[in-house]
Amino acid sequence: MAGGVGSRFWPVSRIAKPKQFLDILGTGKSFLQMTYNRFAKICKPENILIVTSDIYKDLVKEQLPLISDNRILLEPSRKNTAPCIAYACYKIKAECENANIVVTPADHLVIDETEFVNIVNKGLDFTKNNPTIVTLGIQPSRPETEYGYIQKSNVTSPITSDYKGIYPVKTFTEKPELSVAKRFFQSGEFYWNSGIFIWNLNTILDSFNQFLPEINQLFLNGLSYYNTESEDTYIRKIYPECKSISIDYGLIEKAENVFVLPADFGWSDLGTWGSLYENSEKDLDKNTVIGGQVILYNTKNCIVNMANKNKLVVVRGLDGFIIAETDDALLVIPRNEENNIRQIVNDVTLNKGEKFV
Repeated sequence: MAGGVGSRFWPVSRIAKPKQFLDILGTGKSFLQMTYNRFAKICKPENILIVTSDIYKDLVKEQLPLISDNRILLEPSRKNTAPCIAYACYKIKAECENANIVVTPADHLVIDETEFVNIVNKGLDFTKNNPTIVTLGIQPSRPETEYGYIQKSNVTSPITSDYKGIYPVKTFTEKPELSVAKRFFQSGEFYWNSGIFIWNLNTILDSFNQFLPEINQLFLNGLSYYNTESEDTYIRKIYPECKSISIDYGLIEKAENVFVLPADFGWSDLGTWGSLYENSEKDLDKNTVIGGQVILYNTKNCIVNMANKNKLVVVRGLDGFIIAETDDALLVIPRNEENNIRQIVNDVTLNKGEKFV
């Protein structure tokens, strides 16, 4: 899934080129490229589908030049994750009636790729043999309030007897208050919801039919169009009729056959400047500097991100700030106020126009 706009990473992430297409970490590869390469270790590259907005087709082709047009699924409008997953699953059904599928955002950080591959293969083996939905649960390292949580059940399931470390899900909780997150963290029963799902094609289509029948019927009706010249026309016709809803709220949280596979492979959704700061190298004063020719005086606990690697930047006397610059915009904001960035983007759009977003 590579269709988001990454507004919390403004001003670096913009509508024209959002986070998944950026080399925010300074590795020489975008998040999309790193995700594609990671999954090329799990399945054949021709079995990787990219679902994105139709305005990003050229960006995908530019960053993944070997991928065929038929592997890029273009959404004419943003309808959250359930429709895009339904689209991908029915396109897969037109090619393979019993496929095993992994769904992942294109913009997550995975540090230990060997462990990631092992975990995903374990989940694929489980869903291949059992009609279940598996979500990867990340071992929490802190009481985080910006992630959803999954509680594992202490009730054992017969189908997990041959799969040690996979548990039925008891509850889902979205972005709890800090006091609740602390209880979750201390209990040892809760995991961060990574948004990475594994299932067999028939299992997930049965669930779509049960919990999101209108969306399911729209994509089912187009089965004969997928992988033909009529596919794009059909998708453009039905997308306005799709309800905008997340796969979590519309399906995962309602299904009874959901299991969690706990994992610890150095994961972050890198959805905010704060998460980038937490996952980046720091100097002795706990500053992270990415790009630019930066000189810091009496400055600590800051993240400085410069798009222009040749620009000289001098910062003095700041503690705990985000400083992010592009050719036409500069953001300076306390790290503990970054939840206001989305509102800032809305205000910029209203007062200065869309060219800055």
